[in-house]
Amino acid sequence: MSSPDRQVRAARNRSTPAARGPVVAVTGAASGIGALLTRRLAALEEVKQVIAIDERRGEVTEAQWHILDVRDPAIAEKLRGADVVVHLALDLDLESDPAARTAYNVRGTQTVLTAAAAAGVHRVVLCTSAMVYGALPDNDVPLSEDAELRATAEATGVGDLLEIERLGRRAPRAHPGLNVTVVRPAVLVGGTDTALTRYFESPRLLVVAKSRPTWQFCHVDDLVSALEYAALEKVDGELAVGCDGWLEQEEVEELSGIRRMELPSAVALGAAARLHRIGLTPSPAGDLAYTMYPWVVSVSRLHEAGWRPRWTNEEVLTELLEEVAGRHTLAGRRLGRKDATAAGAAGATVALLGTAALVRRARKARRRI
Repeated sequence: MSSPDRQVRAARNRSTPAARGPVVAVTGAASGIGALLTRRLAALEEVKQVIAIDERRGEVTEAQWHILDVRDPAIAEKLRGADVVVHLALDLDLESDPAARTAYNVRGTQTVLTAAAAAGVHRVVLCTSAMVYGALPDNDVPLSEDAELRATAEATGVGDLLEIERLGRRAPRAHPGLNVTVVRPAVLVGGTDTALTRYFESPRLLVVAKSRPTWQFCHVDDLVSALEYAALEKVDGELAVGCDGWLEQEEVEELSGIRRMELPSAVALGAAARLHRIGLTPSPAGDLAYTMYPWVVSVSRLHEAGWRPRWTNEEVLTELLEEVAGRHTLAGRRLGRKDATAAGAAGATVALLGTAALVRRARKARRRI
């Protein structure tokens, strides 16, 4: 075990210049998953050095920091000497402009892959999501990690993730000697804000009639440990990561204590599409599919490498509910306390449909003026 004291650990690292192990670069290292992974790798004796790259300096003093945008070709020089790059500089914020978000995510990944090859890096680890498999009524439960990626670009950020996957598959052909490992977490929980975590901020859980929801979570701690496995090359290829097993919708409702609001598919999808189109909600209708159909995954490759999740689905759901307590969301749109009280009384979807009707009425009134 490494010393918990930074000064002691840093002194130990300086006194052992012959330490063996990879030099690992992490992009997006100043915040979120990148910061957690950077801190974890810097504390490992089997990691020779951590190169941290972000647009601002983070708090891990043991890492060697480079401040720049991952889209800057100058990143190639900063990666020289690295054995592995873990690329975590992604924008998946629900409130980001979609075009700007895609431009950053795709261009950043292209630049990192090209720069890694130019710098002599032999492995790049990409992190996408199990959402790339798609949420479909005929999906196997669980999906094999080798299952076809059948998602479409209709859900928030999934188009970007599919393009990142395509770039990752093409890179070894374009750059012989460069290997790419892809890590795909299930519903990520632990300081995250996504359309799927916001689902649990609603006063009622929207359930589409005749759908078959299943839930598999991934705590950020488990994702970081899986990324560590990939960075240390204990596992490679295309990997899913999450809790073992899954929860049915009825189990989620029982554990959460949140009652359901069930609607026909045409009503739910139509309302979601209209509200997103007029700008009332950040979540497109495509996000609903991931609350309707199964997309849980096997984590067999990590298991075969000796990795095990520390968290269960029940434990992660409990933490998620604690995190979102006091927040109020309808179809992905955060509400103030007054709006939330009214929505809670009326029911989530009824309130949303009412809001859409009011918007239409207001537009008609403006046209008459």
